[in-house]
Amino acid sequence: MTARGLGLLLLLGGVAALAGVPGAPAQEPAPPPAPAQESASRPQPPKKLPPHSHDLRILGTVFTPEGFSFRGVPVRVRRAGEKKFRWMDTTNSLGEFAFWLPPDLDYELVVQVRGFVEQTRPIEGKSGERFMRLSLQMQRTPGGDKK
Repeated sequence: MTARGLGLLLLLGGVAALAGVPGAPAQEPAPPPAPAQESASRPQPPKKLPPHSHDLRILGTVFTPEGFSFRGVPVRVRRAGEKKFRWMDTTNSLGEFAFWLPPDLDYELVVQVRGFVEQTRPIEGKSGERFMRLSLQMQRTPGGDKK
């Protein structure tokens, strides 16, 4: 037999073995996966909580006197009894704002827009609640801007 014929025979034999042709040398089956008993006996590390999971979450919406969403309104929050504002946000196109504040403290939320009466809301962080939803409807100042 020539070298070419021998190469062709080996090639066909390999293809036949892969195709599972009877008479061809059989392949050994893959070993079964290792049992998962070892991982069950190990103690699992504690799951990490997402950031701000313990914080007080405040979501709110600011409306015009006519009941439309008020866009671009500055909203500020300070700790109760302080003068300095520590957290600030601006309402989005839907008039919404959001804050994540440290728990167990009392706060004061202030919304102030030129031509409108200032809105101030106390926020009780010591109550134990973790979520608060606010709705603020601005009122025009007497003789104020009619924008």
